[in-house]
Amino acid sequence: MTTKMSFVRRWLLITVLGFSGGIIFLLPFLFEVFYTPLGSALGLNHTELGGLVSVFGFFSMLFYFPGGWLADRVSTRKMITASLIGTGLAGLYFSTFPSYRVSLAIHAFWGICITLLFWAAMIRLVRNSAPADQQGRAFGTLEFIRGIAEGLTSTGLLVVFAWLGSGQQALSSVVVQLSWVTIALGVIAWFVIEDISRDDSESSTNHAIAWQDVLAVLKMPVIWLIIVVVMTAYCAYWSSFSINPYATDVVLTTVAVAGAISVARMWLKPISGLVAGFVADRFGVAISTTALFAILVVSFLGLAALSGNLPGFYVMLGFIAVAAIAIFALRGIYFALLEEGNVPLAVTGTAGGIISAVAFTPDVFMPLLSGALRDAYPGAEGYRYLFLSTAGMCAAGLIASLAIYIKYVKPKRDNGSQPSAKCRH
Repeated sequence: MTTKMSFVRRWLLITVLGFSGGIIFLLPFLFEVFYTPLGSALGLNHTELGGLVSVFGFFSMLFYFPGGWLADRVSTRKMITASLIGTGLAGLYFSTFPSYRVSLAIHAFWGICITLLFWAAMIRLVRNSAPADQQGRAFGTLEFIRGIAEGLTSTGLLVVFAWLGSGQQALSSVVVQLSWVTIALGVIAWFVIEDISRDDSESSTNHAIAWQDVLAVLKMPVIWLIIVVVMTAYCAYWSSFSINPYATDVVLTTVAVAGAISVARMWLKPISGLVAGFVADRFGVAISTTALFAILVVSFLGLAALSGNLPGFYVMLGFIAVAAIAIFALRGIYFALLEEGNVPLAVTGTAGGIISAVAFTPDVFMPLLSGALRDAYPGAEGYRYLFLSTAGMCAAGLIASLAIYIKYVKPKRDNGSQPSAKCRH
């Protein structure tokens, strides 16, 4: 059941949630734009820097299910506000660049604060705000705004970083400003969000975990195929974070230019996901994900081949752009495979939770793998092994997507019924 909400208030809510959902992740993912200066400020090598994000990913993974449970029972207004303000306050302390142990603790706190208090509450608020026939529109708009917010904020912070001299003090100032923006969004959220009334919420007994549903979902072969698709796409997403240090270490660009490349990549996110949704509606989700994985295999093989001989700057940019478009397009449509894979609507939440808990484990191991490879094989060789590994992972995603098409989509088409490829976010 959804709340009866005016058009203006609904889109104001989604706009605030979109900006909050895009910006709150910038602090734990600060390395995406400021990889080299962050490592220098903290005095960390690649493995240690990867360890920070792995800790964030580990604690995030632990709280996917508890966060959903909490969002059904606790004030979403209080959860969102507390998460944004708590994340920002921790960011203010992180701007002092504390010891490695303290930095690990801060990233663990961010993982708990964002996943437990923010993520599920945001999803629940958006779902509750829109009528049943406008769910896709609401979630699509949310993702679009998140991408815009991430790009705008990252661009502004990069400009400030360059203007202040691109040093440690400049980075500290950037973290402080980002933290205050996050806190300010928490205050705004408090005044914009209205709690879901009890009449619009199911009783707590209806939200008890139905273990028979969990077991039924785990027994579905398509769930494990979708897990492979989401996990390998997410591995590619994580490998794309190495583009920043790759540009400085191998192509020998400046830190500012490498940061600009990362920000430009972010701007591909909103439009890629939006266009992918329309393409998937036309050709089918499984076919679209198969094609996108093929593009990623070629792109990462290309980067691996080029990384050994200092590629031309524009050749590198071409591969990066193509890979980024494919990655963000996959992220925009891969959950729509639930529909093409005939997963019952009644267990959509359970299926999504299981898929997220398993498929997002690259948050834990990809930063460590990336850092370990680059520390063990300095220079271009480490990046070559990373990109080759990613190409292999994307090949596995291609096979899983093709299997979904052959087993679940093609039989329906052969029988004359077109599968619905409507993207569910």
